[in-house]
Order: sequence, then structure tokens, then C-alpha cells
Amino acid sequence: MPDALTNENIMSALSRVKDPEIGRDLVSLGMVKEIAIDGSTVDLTVELTTPACPLKAKIESEIVDELAALGAAAVRVDWASNVKRSFGGPAADLIPGVRNTIAVASGKGGVGKTTVAVNLAVSLARDGARVGLLDADITGPNVPLMMGTEGAHVTGAAGRVNPVISHGVQMMSIQYFLTGDAPVIWRGPLIHSAIQQFLRDVEWGELDYLVVDLPPGTGDAALSLSQLIPLTGAVVVTTPQEVSLTDARKAIAMFNKVNVRTLGVVENMSGFICPNCREEHDIFGSGGGEKIARELELEVLGRVPLEPGVRTGGDAGVPITSTQYPGSEDSAAATALRGLARTVAGRVSVVAAPFAGGGLAAAAS
Repeated sequence: MPDALTNENIMSALSRVKDPEIGRDLVSLGMVKEIAIDGSTVDLTVELTTPACPLKAKIESEIVDELAALGAAAVRVDWASNVKRSFGGPAADLIPGVRNTIAVASGKGGVGKTTVAVNLAVSLARDGARVGLLDADITGPNVPLMMGTEGAHVTGAAGRVNPVISHGVQMMSIQYFLTGDAPVIWRGPLIHSAIQQFLRDVEWGELDYLVVDLPPGTGDAALSLSQLIPLTGAVVVTTPQEVSLTDARKAIAMFNKVNVRTLGVVENMSGFICPNCREEHDIFGSGGGEKIARELELEVLGRVPLEPGVRTGGDAGVPITSTQYPGSEDSAAATALRGLARTVAGRVSVVAAPFAGGGLAAAAS
């Protein structure tokens, strides 16, 4: 074993490797869990802040470079994950097993908000996270259709309700309590009560992320959610056209007023790639997401192109990011949506960073 390859030197070297999202080193974040040295080979266990880490390859490359400088001929990194909770306080007691809550919102209807929420949840679950999806659009619930659970009904006992599970995601929707196309014609207090019951009475268990699909606009559901539980942040969906951007600004302003951070903006339907000529056509304009993000000092979390498979997958109950969707790996929209999910997970990790700690450095102190 090279003389420099000691636990102490390795930890010192790893203290120079930073989590690119959080901006702190692996050692102070408690991400280094195990070190094994066999001659010039080093085996490490590194615990990520999310299984959907968008920059895992960058972290591994820097680990290898730092340990190679100490004389390691081979470095093997075993990845684990532990998603930190991003909030606390009495309000969190309503959802004790939920670590992070992500509201997906839009200023107006028809921009693909539910499509983004569904594929965000499916992508996070596909990466190994424990994910719930709450359909908070009480009067227009579409999650069951898009997740292939239309016609399902909930079960439970002693006042507790079990979520419906599909594509690795636990779900709840008012649609699971209705028959056929029965409309929900409710005023604000009933909508507030329904959302409260979905949070309080559903057996969510332990979740890394609870994705909440809000109805469009700035009405009762969004206000109720922000009053009932701590929200890690909101993802605002828009299309590039100005009429959508105007309403997205209102949604972001609403979240600001109720002290909910906006994680960023998603530009949906950002361009259509012609299957014949392969040229991109900006049917709804271009650059709208960048424009509003620049104006409000936010980040564009992702740009999702127009693609027929997004619609057909949603109509068939097989989201385009699901492993069950044929051709998902070759889809530009699916790639964009999976990238969006990892970016959102990274932003949530930044919010939760003050709760991080532990690991070998803490154990040794």
C-alpha cells in the first residue's frame, strides 16, 4: 500500500471534492460513509443527497483525480443515497414521513402542467426515490388517466386510506372516490378540506418527494396547500408564448406572497422537431422560459419539446418517461423530462443542505 493511502489522507483529499449543487465538500456534508484500502485500490461508499443526482459523474471524476494524486491505482465508488428533509416545525406533523414537497403549478391551463408533474414523479421514482403524487386539482383531476389508474378505487381501514400505486409512484386523487365522469362542483372550503384529508388521512409512509399537481391559476388549492404544510418549493410550468408567460408571472408572485420559494421555470412545448426534415419549428414562439427566468432572477429547470409521444403516452396511462413506454430511451421529450427531474432533485438538495451531516468525519469527532 502506498504510504500516502491512509484513511486520514483520503478524507483530507475528499474534503477538496465539492458537491456541485450544494457547494460544500463531501466530508463536511457527511457523504463519505466507508473507506476500504487494499494495496493501491481504494473502495469508497459515498452517500448522495438524492438518488437522482444530476452530477454524479462529475463527483466521481473528481474523487478519482484526488485519490490518484495520493497513489491510488484504482478507485471504486459505491453509491448510496439519503434524501434529507427540507423542513420541520409543527406544520410538518401532518405529513410526518414526507421529506420534501414539490408543488407543480401554472398560471393558466393547457400548458402541460399535469404532464410535467406526472413525468417528474415517474422519473424520480425510476431513479430510485420514494415518490408520492397528490392530484390537488379537485375539480379537474387528470392524474389517474395519465398514470393508467382511471377506474381504480382506494382501500383502507380505521379512517386511513391507502394510496393507489402505478409506475412506482404512490398516488391520491379525488377521482378514486368518484364514479365515471361525475363532476366535482365544490366551493373553496370543501376543496381545502379535501386537500387536508389527502395529506392527513392517506398512508403515505416514508417518501423522499411528494409531488403535488396543483390546478391552474392562483386559487383555493394553492393557498390551502401553502397554509397546511411546508412546501420545499414550486415548479412553474409555462409555454413560450406571451399569454402563458403573463399568467406564469402571476403564479410566481402568488408563491412569493405566501413565502414559498420558486425552484424554477419549466418551458414546455418549447419546439417541435419535424419527423421528416428534422428541423425544429417554434410553434409557440421561443425563449419565453429564459425571458421570465431572467426577468425574475430564476432558473430554467428544463425545456421540453413538443412530441406526439408525450400526448399518446399520457392518454394511454403510460408516461413517456416510464420504462413501459416503447421508445422512451430515444425520445427527446423523455430525455428532457428525466433531466428536469434530476435538476429539480438537485435544487431540493440545496434547500435541504442545512439538515445534512454525519458520515465518517462526524463519527470520528
